[in-house]
Amino acid sequence: MAALGWLTPRRRSATARSVLAGEASAEAARKSTQEVLEREPEFPVPGDERAAAFFDLDNTVMQGAALFHFGRGLYKRKFFDTRELARFAWQQAWFRLAGVEDPEHMQEARDSALSIVQGHRVSELQSIGEEIYDEYMAERIWPGTRALAQAHLDAGQRVWLVTAAPVEIATVIARRLGLTGALGTVAESVHGVYTGKLVGEPLHGPAKAEAVRALALAENLDLSRCAAYSDSHNDIPMLSLVGHPYAINPDSKLRKHARRMDWRLRDYRTGRKAAKVGIPAAAGVGAVAGGTAAAIALHRKRR
Repeated sequence: MAALGWLTPRRRSATARSVLAGEASAEAARKSTQEVLEREPEFPVPGDERAAAFFDLDNTVMQGAALFHFGRGLYKRKFFDTRELARFAWQQAWFRLAGVEDPEHMQEARDSALSIVQGHRVSELQSIGEEIYDEYMAERIWPGTRALAQAHLDAGQRVWLVTAAPVEIATVIARRLGLTGALGTVAESVHGVYTGKLVGEPLHGPAKAEAVRALALAENLDLSRCAAYSDSHNDIPMLSLVGHPYAINPDSKLRKHARRMDWRLRDYRTGRKAAKVGIPAAAGVGAVAGGTAAAIALHRKRR
């Protein structure tokens, strides 16, 4: 057994030098932790009533585009024919693959939706929106982004969706997620009936920034203490307004801009990307499962 003595660690009493080394290491760790805390103060700040958060919807809070999911629900209720459904399906598939907002595709989708709802009552679409949320949208909410929004709510802050989707759809989603409210594109209605036209233009790009600015003024918010979240470079004007911009599932242009500006990034689209930024694995797995299921469903429809 003596021959194996070298395998057994020898217990040695601490020398003055080892005690000094241990104390110095502990002090360095404490200072390092303190420096991080000073550099990155608690956020969101609990009780800060002049702070709020603004979330883009499509591909930020929800996988895909809300308008396309809404279109699927309207087709199920025979608002339009199979040809129109095929167009919605193609637009949604393209959006999933590209992961960015293409102005031409989005405009086409909006025009389709406006023609479909023309002549219908606003109250009817609001009621249907509740059903469609449960059928197509609830399972497509990114858990990671939802957690970010909840952190602001838990801190006592207001949280708004800011989206080019119709305000009726956005309001339903915001209410179902427990958010404060929504800013969205306003479709014209007369005596509670849609005319098939918009009031102004879609809430897109610079228009989002103007909506946030106007709401901040009305609600007495300090934008330097507010946060904004988006996936698209089109929302750089909105992100640039606030003191805490976040790039969520960013397209390539926004990712480059965010890195250049030292904005925070979060990516919930795949397990591989989730691991890179420390996202809980469940969020990444859920995203992959959702995308796979959508691809299978599309393949079956084509067959």
